[in-house]
Amino acid sequence: DCKGLTSIVIPNSVTSIGGSAFKGCSNLASVTIGSGVTSIEDSAFEGCSGLTSIVIPNSVTSIGGSAFKGCSNLASVTIGSGVTSVEDSAFEGCSGLTSITIGNSVTSVGGSAFYGCSRLNTVISLNTTPPRSYSSTFANSTYEEATLQVPIGCKTKYRNAQSWYYFKHIEEIEVTGINNTPINNDKSDSYIYNLNGRQVKTPGKGVYIINGRKVVIK
Repeated sequence: DCKGLTSIVIPNSVTSIGGSAFKGCSNLASVTIGSGVTSIEDSAFEGCSGLTSIVIPNSVTSIGGSAFKGCSNLASVTIGSGVTSVEDSAFEGCSGLTSITIGNSVTSVGGSAFYGCSRLNTVISLNTTPPRSYSSTFANSTYEEATLQVPIGCKTKYRNAQSWYYFKHIEEIEVTGINNTPINNDKSDSYIYNLNGRQVKTPGKGVYIINGRKVVIK
Protein backbone atom coordinates (compact mmCIF):
# COMPACT_ATOMS: atom_id res chain seq x y z
CA ASP A 1 0.00 0.00 0.00
CA CYS A 2 2.89 2.42 -0.70
CA LYS A 3 0.85 4.74 -2.91
CA GLY A 4 3.80 7.03 -3.62
CA LEU A 5 6.05 4.29 -4.99
CA THR A 6 6.43 4.69 -8.78
CA SER A 7 9.36 2.40 -9.66
CA ILE A 8 11.37 -0.44 -8.21
CA VAL A 9 14.50 -2.27 -9.33
CA ILE A 10 14.90 -5.67 -7.69
CA PRO A 11 18.60 -6.60 -7.73
CA ASN A 12 20.03 -9.92 -8.88
CA SER A 13 20.86 -10.84 -5.27
CA VAL A 14 17.15 -11.21 -4.44
CA THR A 15 15.86 -14.78 -4.91
CA SER A 16 12.19 -14.41 -4.00
CA ILE A 17 9.49 -11.71 -4.05
CA GLY A 18 7.34 -12.53 -1.05
CA GLY A 19 3.59 -12.71 -0.72
CA SER A 20 1.84 -9.31 -0.91
CA ALA A 21 5.25 -7.57 -1.08
CA PHE A 22 4.01 -4.73 -3.30
CA LYS A 23 0.27 -5.30 -2.98
CA GLY A 24 -1.75 -2.11 -3.36
CA CYS A 25 1.10 0.03 -4.70
CA SER A 26 -1.32 1.57 -7.16
CA ASN A 27 1.12 4.09 -8.66
CA LEU A 28 3.93 1.60 -9.28
CA ALA A 29 4.58 2.02 -13.02
CA SER A 30 7.97 0.37 -13.55
CA VAL A 31 9.31 -2.90 -12.16
CA THR A 32 12.64 -4.48 -13.11
CA ILE A 33 13.00 -8.01 -11.78
CA GLY A 34 16.59 -9.19 -11.28
CA SER A 35 17.92 -12.38 -12.82
CA GLY A 36 18.34 -14.04 -9.41
CA VAL A 37 14.62 -14.12 -8.61
CA THR A 38 13.22 -17.66 -8.77
CA SER A 39 9.72 -17.14 -7.38
CA ILE A 40 7.03 -14.47 -7.34
CA GLU A 41 4.72 -15.40 -4.51
CA ASP A 42 0.97 -14.97 -3.94
CA SER A 43 -0.42 -11.44 -4.39
CA ALA A 44 3.09 -9.99 -4.76
CA PHE A 45 1.90 -7.22 -7.11
CA GLU A 46 -1.85 -7.49 -6.65
CA GLY A 47 -3.65 -4.21 -7.29
CA CYS A 48 -0.66 -2.47 -8.85
CA SER A 49 -2.89 -0.68 -11.34
CA GLY A 50 -0.09 1.60 -12.57
CA LEU A 51 1.92 -1.25 -14.12
CA THR A 52 1.78 -1.24 -17.93
CA SER A 53 4.16 -4.09 -18.81
CA ILE A 54 6.13 -6.80 -17.08
CA VAL A 55 8.90 -9.15 -18.18
CA ILE A 56 9.27 -12.26 -16.03
CA PRO A 57 12.94 -13.28 -16.34
CA ASN A 58 14.01 -16.82 -17.20
CA SER A 59 15.22 -17.37 -13.64
CA VAL A 60 11.65 -17.36 -12.28
CA THR A 61 10.10 -20.83 -12.05
CA SER A 62 6.71 -20.04 -10.51
CA ILE A 63 4.19 -17.19 -10.50
CA GLY A 64 2.00 -17.37 -7.42
CA GLY A 65 -1.74 -17.11 -7.09
CA SER A 66 -3.14 -13.59 -7.62
CA ALA A 67 0.43 -12.36 -8.14
CA PHE A 68 -0.67 -9.66 -10.60
CA LYS A 69 -4.41 -9.75 -9.98
CA GLY A 70 -6.17 -6.45 -10.64
CA CYS A 71 -3.26 -4.81 -12.46
CA SER A 72 -5.80 -3.12 -14.69
CA ASN A 73 -3.35 -1.15 -16.87
CA LEU A 74 -1.01 -4.05 -17.58
CA ALA A 75 -0.94 -4.22 -21.39
CA SER A 76 1.67 -6.91 -22.09
CA VAL A 77 3.23 -9.82 -20.23
CA THR A 78 6.20 -11.96 -21.23
CA ILE A 79 6.56 -15.10 -19.12
CA GLY A 80 10.16 -16.32 -19.19
CA SER A 81 11.26 -19.74 -20.32
CA GLY A 82 12.07 -20.86 -16.77
CA VAL A 83 8.49 -20.60 -15.50
CA THR A 84 6.81 -23.99 -15.13
CA SER A 85 3.56 -22.93 -13.44
CA VAL A 86 1.22 -19.94 -13.46
CA GLU A 87 -1.03 -20.31 -10.43
CA ASP A 88 -4.74 -19.56 -9.94
CA SER A 89 -5.88 -15.99 -10.62
CA ALA A 90 -2.29 -14.87 -11.30
CA PHE A 91 -3.41 -12.22 -13.82
CA GLU A 92 -7.14 -12.17 -13.13
CA GLY A 93 -8.79 -8.84 -13.80
CA CYS A 94 -5.93 -7.40 -15.84
CA SER A 95 -8.43 -5.65 -18.08
CA GLY A 96 -5.78 -3.74 -20.05
CA LEU A 97 -3.91 -6.87 -21.09
CA THR A 98 -3.91 -7.24 -24.88
CA SER A 99 -1.30 -9.98 -25.36
CA ILE A 100 0.54 -12.60 -23.35
CA THR A 101 3.47 -14.85 -24.16
CA ILE A 102 3.58 -18.11 -22.22
CA GLY A 103 7.08 -19.58 -22.16
CA ASN A 104 8.02 -23.00 -23.49
CA SER A 105 8.58 -24.51 -20.01
CA VAL A 106 5.11 -23.74 -18.64
CA THR A 107 3.33 -27.02 -17.88
CA SER A 108 0.30 -25.68 -16.00
CA VAL A 109 -1.85 -22.55 -16.06
CA GLY A 110 -4.24 -22.28 -13.14
CA GLY A 111 -7.94 -21.60 -12.97
CA SER A 112 -8.92 -17.97 -13.59
CA ALA A 113 -5.26 -17.19 -14.32
CA PHE A 114 -6.30 -14.82 -17.11
CA TYR A 115 -10.00 -14.51 -16.32
CA GLY A 116 -11.43 -11.03 -16.71
CA CYS A 117 -8.74 -9.94 -19.17
CA SER A 118 -11.40 -8.42 -21.39
CA ARG A 119 -9.06 -6.88 -24.00
CA LEU A 120 -6.90 -9.94 -24.53
CA ASN A 121 -6.64 -10.56 -28.28
CA THR A 122 -3.43 -12.61 -28.63
CA VAL A 123 -2.33 -15.58 -26.56
CA ILE A 124 1.05 -17.07 -27.51
CA SER A 125 1.95 -20.46 -26.04
CA LEU A 126 5.48 -21.59 -26.92
CA ASN A 127 5.32 -25.08 -25.39
CA THR A 128 5.03 -27.83 -28.01
CA THR A 129 3.03 -29.78 -25.41
CA PRO A 130 -0.13 -27.91 -24.36
CA PRO A 131 0.13 -26.94 -20.66
CA ARG A 132 -2.56 -28.19 -18.31
CA SER A 133 -5.28 -25.57 -18.06
CA TYR A 134 -8.91 -25.20 -17.08
CA SER A 135 -12.11 -23.94 -18.67
CA SER A 136 -11.94 -20.93 -16.33
CA THR A 137 -8.30 -20.10 -17.16
CA PHE A 138 -9.55 -17.60 -19.76
CA ALA A 139 -12.90 -15.84 -20.03
CA ASN A 140 -15.44 -17.01 -22.59
CA SER A 141 -14.89 -13.81 -24.58
CA THR A 142 -11.18 -14.68 -24.90
CA TYR A 143 -11.96 -18.16 -26.17
CA GLU A 144 -14.39 -16.67 -28.68
CA GLU A 145 -12.44 -13.65 -29.94
CA ALA A 146 -8.70 -13.97 -29.18
CA THR A 147 -6.16 -15.76 -31.40
CA LEU A 148 -4.11 -18.55 -29.86
CA GLN A 149 -0.67 -18.78 -31.49
CA VAL A 150 1.30 -22.02 -31.08
CA PRO A 151 4.53 -23.46 -32.52
CA ILE A 152 4.47 -24.87 -36.05
CA GLY A 153 3.16 -28.42 -36.09
CA CYS A 154 1.28 -28.09 -32.78
CA LYS A 155 -2.11 -26.77 -33.84
CA THR A 156 -3.76 -30.20 -33.75
CA LYS A 157 -2.32 -30.88 -30.28
CA TYR A 158 -3.85 -27.69 -28.91
CA ARG A 159 -7.08 -28.22 -30.81
CA ASN A 160 -7.47 -31.57 -29.03
CA ALA A 161 -6.13 -30.53 -25.62
CA GLN A 162 -8.35 -30.00 -22.60
CA SER A 163 -9.55 -26.39 -22.31
CA TRP A 164 -7.31 -25.16 -25.15
CA TYR A 165 -9.87 -26.51 -27.60
CA TYR A 166 -12.22 -23.75 -26.46
CA PHE A 167 -10.20 -21.28 -28.57
CA LYS A 168 -12.03 -20.74 -31.85
CA HIS A 169 -9.00 -19.18 -33.53
CA ILE A 170 -5.72 -21.11 -33.42
CA GLU A 171 -2.78 -20.44 -35.73
CA GLU A 172 0.79 -21.70 -35.98
CA ILE A 173 3.85 -19.44 -35.73
CA GLU A 174 7.56 -19.93 -36.17
CA VAL A 175 9.42 -19.93 -32.86
CA THR A 176 12.97 -18.71 -33.32
CA GLY A 177 14.50 -19.00 -29.85
CA ILE A 178 16.85 -16.29 -28.56
CA ASN A 179 19.97 -18.27 -29.42
CA ASN A 180 19.09 -18.07 -33.09
CA THR A 181 17.85 -14.51 -33.43
CA PRO A 182 19.22 -12.88 -36.61
CA ILE A 183 21.63 -9.96 -36.66
CA ASN A 184 21.20 -7.03 -39.03
CA ASN A 185 24.62 -6.06 -40.39
CA ASP A 186 23.69 -2.41 -40.85
CA LYS A 187 23.14 -2.17 -37.07
CA SER A 188 19.54 -0.99 -37.33
CA ASP A 189 17.03 -2.26 -34.77
CA SER A 190 14.84 -4.06 -37.28
CA TYR A 191 15.37 -7.41 -35.54
CA ILE A 192 13.80 -7.12 -32.10
CA TYR A 193 12.84 -10.21 -30.07
CA ASN A 194 11.45 -10.78 -26.60
CA LEU A 195 13.17 -13.20 -24.21
CA ASN A 196 11.15 -16.10 -25.59
CA GLY A 197 12.47 -15.57 -29.12
CA ARG A 198 9.27 -14.04 -30.48
CA GLN A 199 9.80 -11.11 -32.87
CA VAL A 200 8.35 -7.82 -31.63
CA LYS A 201 7.44 -5.01 -34.00
CA THR A 202 6.51 -2.30 -31.50
CA PRO A 203 8.29 -3.03 -28.20
CA GLY A 204 7.23 -1.32 -25.00
CA LYS A 205 9.17 -1.16 -21.76
CA GLY A 206 11.10 -4.34 -21.02
CA VAL A 207 14.08 -6.50 -21.92
CA TYR A 208 14.63 -7.48 -25.55
CA ILE A 209 17.21 -9.09 -27.82
CA ILE A 210 18.25 -6.56 -30.50
CA ASN A 211 20.84 -7.64 -33.06
CA GLY A 212 21.96 -10.44 -30.76
CA ARG A 213 22.35 -8.20 -27.67
CA LYS A 214 20.19 -7.93 -24.57
CA VAL A 215 18.75 -4.40 -24.40
CA VAL A 216 16.59 -2.81 -21.69
CA ILE A 217 13.97 -0.37 -23.00
CA LYS A 218 12.82 1.98 -20.25
